[in-house]
Amino acid sequence: MMKSLYAFALLFFSFFTTISAQERPVKIVDERVQNRLMIYAVNENELDLDVSIKIEGTGFRQRAGVPRLHRVPKASKVNIASLVIERGRVPVYTYELTVNDSLSRRVVRKPAEQIKIDPKKNILVYLKEGCTSCDSLVSKLDKSYYKYRSMDLREKPEVKDFLVRTFKYTKTPYDSITNPIISLGGTLYSEIETYEQLVAKLNDEVTENSDEAEDEGDGN
Repeated sequence: MMKSLYAFALLFFSFFTTISAQERPVKIVDERVQNRLMIYAVNENELDLDVSIKIEGTGFRQRAGVPRLHRVPKASKVNIASLVIERGRVPVYTYELTVNDSLSRRVVRKPAEQIKIDPKKNILVYLKEGCTSCDSLVSKLDKSYYKYRSMDLREKPEVKDFLVRTFKYTKTPYDSITNPIISLGGTLYSEIETYEQLVAKLNDEVTENSDEAEDEGDGN
């Protein structure tokens, strides 16, 4: 079984072109379901995109006609094509991908599967004793499309000691903090209470870094 899967991997080739202002390229993945090869577009950006795919190759049949645009919402995975695998053949295909962020009204809309994506800044939530908003924040992060990590400080006394020292001379010492302590890209925050505040701070951080980069470029 492993040998046949390895052979399939060796015979699989693909390429894509994108026309869009999205930050991350749209990925194409496939999944075999009985005698069909389901083609999915994976959008890891935080904006909706319209995607069309033109597929060529051997070992399969596909519906004829001009490729149609499919709406692929932000942080989601959508089936955009289905290939019928010919009996006894191994499907080998290449593809050309068109991606637009100028959304059209005339698109195919199929069910989208939400995926988890990397935020612009890594999120680490320190859960501390006496935290009054930790459960609510973590619950919303679980339902969001962001990947994140959490750490229970009751299980990591060495990390707790570090945070106690870090906040010792701040306006809000560790023992007075009732919110989760959150690290965004390595910067610690103790004032974030809700998921909405976390997202706002995350976007503020990205904007600030972009402004700094532009200032440095102007200085040169």
